[in-house]
Amino acid sequence: MDEITRIRQEYASRADRLRGSDLYSLFNPAQLFTIQQRQRNIAKYLRKHGFYPLVDRSILEVGCGAGRVLLETLSFEASSQSLHGTDLLFDRLKHAHQVVANLPLTNADAQNLPYASQSIDLVMQLTVFSSILDKNVRSQVAREMIRVLKPGGLILFYDFWLNPTNQQTCGILPLEIKRLFPDCKYEFHRITLAPPIARKLAPISWGLCLFLEGLGIFNTHYLSIIRPSILT
Repeated sequence: MDEITRIRQEYASRADRLRGSDLYSLFNPAQLFTIQQRQRNIAKYLRKHGFYPLVDRSILEVGCGAGRVLLETLSFEASSQSLHGTDLLFDRLKHAHQVVANLPLTNADAQNLPYASQSIDLVMQLTVFSSILDKNVRSQVAREMIRVLKPGGLILFYDFWLNPTNQQTCGILPLEIKRLFPDCKYEFHRITLAPPIARKLAPISWGLCLFLEGLGIFNTHYLSIIRPSILT
């Protein structure tokens, strides 16, 4: 089975498993905590790197899924005319069209992004690479993200480094990120309290979740800021 077929089948299976579940609903305290903390960190580091305000920036989310992150990005005052999303899975993209109806969305394999070279200021991916098990596919997606990035642009890369319970994913560490995006400048910030811990504690104590996430040792994701040296 080729990698693209495997990904399609896994996401179809995942949709069946999660049907009727509130695991990823904002009404779930653990999910709400995770999303809000991720948003706080993204805003912090975008501002640090001069990506504020976003209104004049062209932005692309690779693997936009059902459009939730695009909706979050609009809340950060990105322009609907220059905020783009692309996804491999047409069913998820149909849902995204309902969530962010006015945005330009494309149905495409990220190994061949339908965007011009050096046309995007900010390229984002959130937990896409960990769903790709084939190293060659990972490398080609990374090359495409670099290709469409404008000179002076930035890649925002959020993914987990550890998820032992899901054999259909593979975590990604900073060393692998550096291999995928050579000749770049990097920042790695370990964020996001381990979901099993958050699910137990968030309904009881938001403050304890904040404390444990602040320690860092129980965090499962890296928020990576990547800037190609040759473009800066």
